[in-house]
Amino acid sequence: MSAIPVTHDTPSSGLVLLLASGAGLAVASLYYSQPILADLARDLGASPRQIGAVPMLTQLGYALGILLLTPLGDRFDRRRVILVKSALLTAALLLSAVAPGIGALLAASAALGLVATLAQDIVPAAAALAPVAVRGRVVGTVMTGLLLGILLSRVASGLIAAQWGWRTVYAGAAASIVLIGLASARWLPSIPPTSTLSWGQLLASLGGLWRQQPELRRAALAQGLLSLGFSAFWSTLAVMLHADFGLGSAAAGAFGLAGAAGALAAPLAGRLADKRGPARVTRLGAGLAALAFAAMALMPLLPAPLRLALIVASAVGFDFGIQATLVAHQTIVYGLDPAARSRLNALLFGGVFLGMAAGAALGSLALASLGWIGVVALATAASLAALAVRLAR
Repeated sequence: MSAIPVTHDTPSSGLVLLLASGAGLAVASLYYSQPILADLARDLGASPRQIGAVPMLTQLGYALGILLLTPLGDRFDRRRVILVKSALLTAALLLSAVAPGIGALLAASAALGLVATLAQDIVPAAAALAPVAVRGRVVGTVMTGLLLGILLSRVASGLIAAQWGWRTVYAGAAASIVLIGLASARWLPSIPPTSTLSWGQLLASLGGLWRQQPELRRAALAQGLLSLGFSAFWSTLAVMLHADFGLGSAAAGAFGLAGAAGALAAPLAGRLADKRGPARVTRLGAGLAALAFAAMALMPLLPAPLRLALIVASAVGFDFGIQATLVAHQTIVYGLDPAARSRLNALLFGGVFLGMAAGAALGSLALASLGWIGVVALATAASLAALAVRLAR
């Protein structure tokens, strides 16, 4: 199907919705397995160690994909990259759905993570299609889709698996990516490449971009610190809720709905970045995240129902602040070098991924040694450090 040539007009609302849906459904592929690990282990006869490798390999594949595949968006037409990755992601999801044993599922999980980086091709595509005057709004709307995919994927997976089994989760996910691929083939404009570098040269240029762009380093550091706090909270929440409130994994998963409310910050942050400048939004977002994390230090003073309510309110607050800051950082980074947007995006999200990994490790240590107040202190300190990075001149 022939491509529609890219124009400098503001993308239609339908095209923005397509991009937002594609980003959300692609990134959701990373998280479908998490609520159904017990079902996978039982049906495939896997040990706890083996089944724990499913989400680990998915995340590892995603990290490698960000580094190795995302820069290709600068070398090839992004429309073509999106269509190829849609086909590959569909195949990986179908292989997961029909996996006869744990070995096949592990291989499919690694491949799935590698090509789920489709989401990281869609966001720069949105930036390339949007004029400067509305780029923040368009990127913010697409990021809303991506963030909702992260936060709601676990809820959807658990509900579908409970009704129709875990294989239906992967099969349904594959069908959703097929629809995104077909719609992209029909309506996504061609986005010409901005570089003639080979794949090896693209990878080699990442170091140069990092050295040459201080605003990129600043954005990656600040967003990585915020991601550390985000990950520390979400990776320890279920353990704390079980220990302190006797709540199970279903209740912990429901807290993701609070985070989904925070994802509404993305389009608002994009509009504010267009009007007032993205730097101001980064400071407001980091400050809000620090306040929301710090508020949970009041939990020991409250009765149990109010403690749960405070956790929900704090989750909405810090998710709102962190996602607003991310959209503002993307607006800054995408404006640094239009010819290198995919590589700049890879470096920014490399910082995010490192922060998430560090947060999961440090959050577990803080919970084990200091209890929930240690997690709160860690997340608050990381957010204040991010604010300091954004306030520094």
